[in-house]
Amino acid sequence: MESQEFSRRQFISLTGMLGATFFAPPLKMAKAQTGKEASRLYQAKDYASLLGMQGFSEPLLKNHFSLYQGYVTNTNKLLESLGQMLKEGKANAPEFVELKRRLGWEFNGMRLHEYYFENLGGKRGIDRGGKLFQKLVESFGSFEAWERDFRATGSMRGIGWAILYQDVLSGQFINFWINEHDVGHPSGGMPILVMDVFEHAFMIDYGLRRADYIEAFFKNINWMEAEKRVLLHKG
Repeated sequence: MESQEFSRRQFISLTGMLGATFFAPPLKMAKAQTGKEASRLYQAKDYASLLGMQGFSEPLLKNHFSLYQGYVTNTNKLLESLGQMLKEGKANAPEFVELKRRLGWEFNGMRLHEYYFENLGGKRGIDRGGKLFQKLVESFGSFEAWERDFRATGSMRGIGWAILYQDVLSGQFINFWINEHDVGHPSGGMPILVMDVFEHAFMIDYGLRRADYIEAFFKNINWMEAEKRVLLHKG
């Protein structure tokens, strides 16, 4: 399963000083923050309302929530470390460069999980009179064609994300496979529907039966949330 630590990307070993800064206990770091600095920190959102959702066990969801919270924590630690190094004139240091690269992984891991959890918990199907349904038909020929494409994207071998994006320039909708959090995202794309297909999203409940997980995902899509993400001023 995906780790919250840097080992998953074979992150470059940093100096002892930097490691101590990055992995310092959150409480110690918080004491050193000014009110202005603390206001820039991200807060983990509470998705406990999803507990009891059909097809997703409580252990699976709680494990997933914990992993998401790790991304929030690491995003805050990175931002603080980078900010401190910038103040100290260390922006050209290799440690700064590697932490800056890592920020994309942690930040996108945080944000994509928020999109994912927020487009779950729905109780009804898509509004066939809504803007989202209309745009999917325009882009794929039919809603059913879009769904087949999205399911096929999520079923691809490997770990990552299946994401329905809206191109903010053309207004078109495209399903993308995202391998790693920090690469592969379409420039100018707005995530409309996000499905996590890393192992942690389904293996506790479904083992290797990813198709069963995708079926459960579709039964719980919060289409109203996805609808709100559509850029209504486009197309």
